[in-house]
Amino acid sequence: MEDYLIGIGKRIKEIRKQSGRVISDIAAGAGVTGGLISRIENGRTIPSLPVLLKIINELNIEVAEFFNGMPHGNGANYIISRAKENSLIEKEDDAKGFTYQYIFGKQLNSLGFEAVLLEVTAKSKRDKVTTDAYEFKYILSGECGYDIDGEEVLLKEGDSIFFDGRLPHVPINRGEISAKMLVLYFFI
Repeated sequence: MEDYLIGIGKRIKEIRKQSGRVISDIAAGAGVTGGLISRIENGRTIPSLPVLLKIINELNIEVAEFFNGMPHGNGANYIISRAKENSLIEKEDDAKGFTYQYIFGKQLNSLGFEAVLLEVTAKSKRDKVTTDAYEFKYILSGECGYDIDGEEVLLKEGDSIFFDGRLPHVPINRGEISAKMLVLYFFI
């Protein structure tokens, strides 16, 4: 059952992209915000049943067909995430200079877990965000400030940080080159 909960957003995104529609179209038709659709597609929140049914209806797909396309566990003792499954994460906010790429987003027993590569370009800009996850960041290259609930910490190549993503936070790159980091989300 938990695989279904994590896979709902990915299934919505898959169907939306196959039909050539954008997030704002689905949001308007379902009577929700584009930000909510983005958070659902990116695994940051799970919709209520009424909202999910509105989204499925707006995707012009039958409920049974929606769930038939959901991934099923293979019973193995491991989970593989293939490079071809990696995808860019679409953001509907005003973030400039942020590129998120999924590298692993699978359900591990009762733990929702995602791994993302994040590139924050020089002079990037965005508002603080929150996620329903604990976040681990490891700086692969460059350096980046991280504002967590009003306190800024400078992270350099090889540094890492772990924090509660429910606190308002944002990476800030004041340098001249992009900062690249591995981001691990442990969903609550």
